[in-house]
Amino acid sequence: MSRKSAGLLCYRFASDELQVLLLHPGGPFWAKKDLGSWSIPKGEFDDSESPLEAAKREAFEETGIRIDGAFIELLPVKQKSGKQVFAWALEYDIDPAAIKSNLFEMEWPPHSGKKAEFPEIDKAGWFSIDEARQKIIEGQKPLIDELIEKLQ
Repeated sequence: MSRKSAGLLCYRFASDELQVLLLHPGGPFWAKKDLGSWSIPKGEFDDSESPLEAAKREAFEETGIRIDGAFIELLPVKQKSGKQVFAWALEYDIDPAAIKSNLFEMEWPPHSGKKAEFPEIDKAGWFSIDEARQKIIEGQKPLIDELIEKLQ
């Protein structure tokens, strides 16, 4: 069975320019990665939870902000890993400085036997569509394209 994630693509208009909110994953693996590593707030879910409820839960876990409103359903996309991502767009302005991510624990440094905690998300930002297309994970780019189509 393939893995499934659900997430939210928040957008806003700043000086009449469409911008999307993207999150950068925390932890040592992602520390020096930028282009092609940002994502919408999302996470895995199973059949006991509706994809939209999972998207809202994951957004809260990764941002500390409860996001709700008039959601626009987007077509699911498949990432390179094979994971299917269900997503909804929503016009919702968030201050990136207000984001407080949950933490995860992992062995660090590798093979040291020591555990360290890292934020699941280490930073967030609003990006123009051109910037977002460079920053976002390749498999999530179609979400941006569909958002643009739906807003026209």
